[in-house]
Amino acid sequence: MFDIEKLKFDKDGLIPAIVVDAYTKKVLTLAYMNKESLKVSIEKGLTCFYSRSRKELWLKGETSGNYQHIVSITADCDMDALTVVVEKEGPACHTGTDTCFTNEVYQSDDHHEFTVNGLYDLLVGRKKDKPEGSYTTYLFEKGTDKILKKIGEESTEVIIAGKADDKKETIYEIADLAYHTMVLMVQMGISVEDIQKELGSRHIIDHKVKQEKMTK
Repeated sequence: MFDIEKLKFDKDGLIPAIVVDAYTKKVLTLAYMNKESLKVSIEKGLTCFYSRSRKELWLKGETSGNYQHIVSITADCDMDALTVVVEKEGPACHTGTDTCFTNEVYQSDDHHEFTVNGLYDLLVGRKKDKPEGSYTTYLFEKGTDKILKKIGEESTEVIIAGKADDKKETIYEIADLAYHTMVLMVQMGISVEDIQKELGSRHIIDHKVKQEKMTK
């Protein structure tokens, strides 16, 4: 068990805690903990912070129901800041948004961030707005059978490229397959988080199987 006495709390007895979504890796909020709230967080497995304005502890979700289940807590190299990875229930921000960080200050014209969740949101927008001339719009208009046919075709392309041991082509075809699979996900109302949770549950099962084999 980690000794929290090793952590460096500031003059007010606080340490910043950066809360991160376990699935999307999105920064949800920046809050503060003292030794007592950190101990509560560890004991309950739920984020508990110290309110600097109210001068008291507050368990996230106690009144809103938007609990944050802790996956891990990690200290930085200087031991004066924490990252708290969580599985959240509902919005992280008191305003009702998914994250507290919603006000864009700067966006580079040359460098763009890509995320699977960002692509998923884009596809959701395509299905809703159906902009003319969009290939994604075409797929949604043709329906599930057309989407499934494309997934079959792209799966075959992945196999051919992989069999040829062509790394560049295999990457290209896997990207095509991933895109069409995500179109199907949007079509069926399956979220990225649904898939992440399923994969996460399989990781736990796989870990247990490996342990069982080692003990035999």
